[in-house]
Amino acid sequence: MEEQTVVLIVGAGPAGLATAACLTKLSIPYVIVEREDCSASLWRNRAYDRLKLHLAKEFCELPHMSYPADAPTYIPKDQFLKYLDNYIEHFDIQPKYRTAIESCTYDEGRKCWFSVARDMATSVVVRYTTMFLIVASGENSAANIPVIPGLHDFAGEVIHSSKFKSGAAYSGKNVLVVGCGNSGMEIAYDLASHGADTSIVVRSLVHVMTKEIIRLGMTLVQHIPVNAVDDLLVRLANFVFGDLSRHGIVRPKTGPLQLKAETGRSAVIDVGTVGLIKKGIIKVLGNISKIKGNIVEFESGKESAFDVIVFATGYKSTANTWLKNGESMLNNAGLPKKDFPDHWKGANGLYCAGLARRGLAGIAIDAKNIANDIWSSYHV
Repeated sequence: MEEQTVVLIVGAGPAGLATAACLTKLSIPYVIVEREDCSASLWRNRAYDRLKLHLAKEFCELPHMSYPADAPTYIPKDQFLKYLDNYIEHFDIQPKYRTAIESCTYDEGRKCWFSVARDMATSVVVRYTTMFLIVASGENSAANIPVIPGLHDFAGEVIHSSKFKSGAAYSGKNVLVVGCGNSGMEIAYDLASHGADTSIVVRSLVHVMTKEIIRLGMTLVQHIPVNAVDDLLVRLANFVFGDLSRHGIVRPKTGPLQLKAETGRSAVIDVGTVGLIKKGIIKVLGNISKIKGNIVEFESGKESAFDVIVFATGYKSTANTWLKNGESMLNNAGLPKKDFPDHWKGANGLYCAGLARRGLAGIAIDAKNIANDIWSSYHV
């Protein structure tokens, strides 16, 4: 099957949907393909039950549609999915589900993108010829598990956070959570709350904040220099939590908002984990050196037995496996070469949405920029 259109969007997560909506507003024809059988599969299928958006709703809207007036400040997972379903319906977005992109190549002679996709249900190959190509497949498309000597032979259960739903299944078990980002800290809290004997590996420097402190910071930074805002946020967090370094949690020198801007690393929004760490209910451990059977050995020399290891060690982009001429825009890790806010555009009508590690607010900015840029060249 052959199909011609103006734009091909790869991925029907929030980034793909936002870009589709912005193209619709400008009456630009597009096709959107998605390898899973639903939109926003990370949110629907790979997010734990207790998840809420960590940022206030005003920082989490997609373009051209607000949350309902009665929506809570911090949106729970099911309400966010309902918002996405309403968004799809409102903009009449019709993703082609279970359609896997196999390759996208730029044809210099014809000045167009030639994309090969496969219908995963029928194995029929579809070829798309488009002027523009948008990579919206996400920075979270494949689970990332670090290489640890002996992990392969670990005697217990190993899961990635994308498969974790609730701590209820692990009551009474010794569980080690690896990774101290928002997922790791919240999963540790959930496990401990359900009666698991919980430990967490904190491998890096981390800012711990409350959601209210971060909301204040994101509001103030629109009017005040970031270093002054960061200074205030760190003072507030120290007032709330005290010195966490004696519990194994050390703050980076760079402030939380500046660190997010420079590296994409978010502050941890505490959901109660810190209180359990202070009480000794959740134990903080350092780096793992190796695993023998069900015994995990740490760099400090300490050894402990575990029934389960949960890796909350993030994801990686898979765009480079199918994008054959993306070197103008993406690095070897499948993420943008250029820093925000100049990351979203490559050469020859190639764009990316949602790869700048700027959350839903960054997705909204990308989607508008891309649609406006396509409109300006499409209407020449």
